[in-house]
Amino acid sequence: MLKIKLAPRGKIHQITYRIVIAQDRSKLNGPVIDDLGFYTPQTKTFEINKQKLADWQKKGAQITYGVDRLLNPSKYPKKVKKVVEKKSE
Repeated sequence: MLKIKLAPRGKIHQITYRIVIAQDRSKLNGPVIDDLGFYTPQTKTFEINKQKLADWQKKGAQITYGVDRLLNPSKYPKKVKKVVEKKSE
């Protein structure tokens, strides 16, 4: 099965991700079939070829959770941290 997933590139604190088509059980840096775009978390730069994405989805490629969060940010709202009140004695 083909997946549309994030493939990490770069250094440890300067990581970028390529959005690629690859086998679902392949390694992160394994062979890729096609390259759709990139995402840079430091600058929040996100670019993807929508036409290629639509073509691969028609062919049966599944989108992973990470790519889906980038494509549909309103679908995944940010989590709100609960504030724990300390008991005063």
